[in-house]
Amino acid sequence: MYYHAISQCTQALRNLEVWLDRAEQHAAAKKFDVGVLMTGRLAPDMKPFIYQIQSACDYAKAAAAWLSGQTPPRHEDDEQTIDELRARIRKTVAFAESVQEAQYAGAADRKVSLSFAPPGKVLGGKDYLLQMTIPNVYFHVAMAYAILRHNGVDIGKMDFLGPINWIDA
Repeated sequence: MYYHAISQCTQALRNLEVWLDRAEQHAAAKKFDVGVLMTGRLAPDMKPFIYQIQSACDYAKAAAAWLSGQTPPRHEDDEQTIDELRARIRKTVAFAESVQEAQYAGAADRKVSLSFAPPGKVLGGKDYLLQMTIPNVYFHVAMAYAILRHNGVDIGKMDFLGPINWIDA
């Protein structure tokens, strides 16, 4: 379960790379600096596009690490450009994919401590995956998608879903 759930999160991150390509194409076609999209947000009190990508990556890499008994790699959160975001996504996916399925043995019994948890409280591995990781990865990916769509980037639902492994009936 853990291996497949993290694999789904990394696929969502890979989909983001496609959207970055579309964002560059859109900016070129409309003749504006693509950097404008990097600071885009849907509401004044919302974190910008770059943060959405960083956060989606952070939740995916943290889950791969904590649920496999490792410490997550640290990223500096200093990305400013599309190329830097691509590199962040690729580093995150590479780390998550380096964790083998067997390393998730016992993941449900692992305890994950979060900085904002009530004192003396942790999450069990299953609850961490289901209540923190998956919802947060998809929240931040969806916000990144919405920011790009709001700014006219031509992406749709199939871009959000990404590749689908159809089989013969």
